[in-house]
Amino acid sequence: MTIDDSLLELIFSGANLFVLPFWTLMVLVPNAKLTRTIMASLWPVAALASLYLFLFVASFGNVEGIEAFSDPNLKLADLANLFAIPFVTATGWVHYLAFDLFVGRWIYLQGQETGVFTRHSLALTLFAGPMGLLSHLVTTAIWQRLAKPIPNAPSMDAPDASA
Repeated sequence: MTIDDSLLELIFSGANLFVLPFWTLMVLVPNAKLTRTIMASLWPVAALASLYLFLFVASFGNVEGIEAFSDPNLKLADLANLFAIPFVTATGWVHYLAFDLFVGRWIYLQGQETGVFTRHSLALTLFAGPMGLLSHLVTTAIWQRLAKPIPNAPSMDAPDASA
């Protein structure tokens, strides 16, 4: 299947717009029932993964030299030349969108489960995927360290014996 440039541009723009409501919900209203319901589903990520699969399969008919990706001797300059092809760039971008949303969803759900603050990590994941993941891992480690009970401290659950 051959995809012309206008359809490719539409797919690219549509994928960019598709992810924005999910990120907006997770960052701005993380505790809303709507956000929890929508983000509990894997459908948003599956939709992007399906679009990626479509573009990936279609790339075999739309890009010359696509087999270069499997070359173990691929050089950085060769890869840059491949990504200069709009079809390859669009396919790669949808790949990023899908994985960033998957990671963002994981961060969001983990934050909901543990109470760890995630808004900053989610925003970073949206704009710089791995930095957001690292931010969440560091935030979680700090939160767990600070949330540990102090040894021999009175429990908030037990009544005070001196009263």
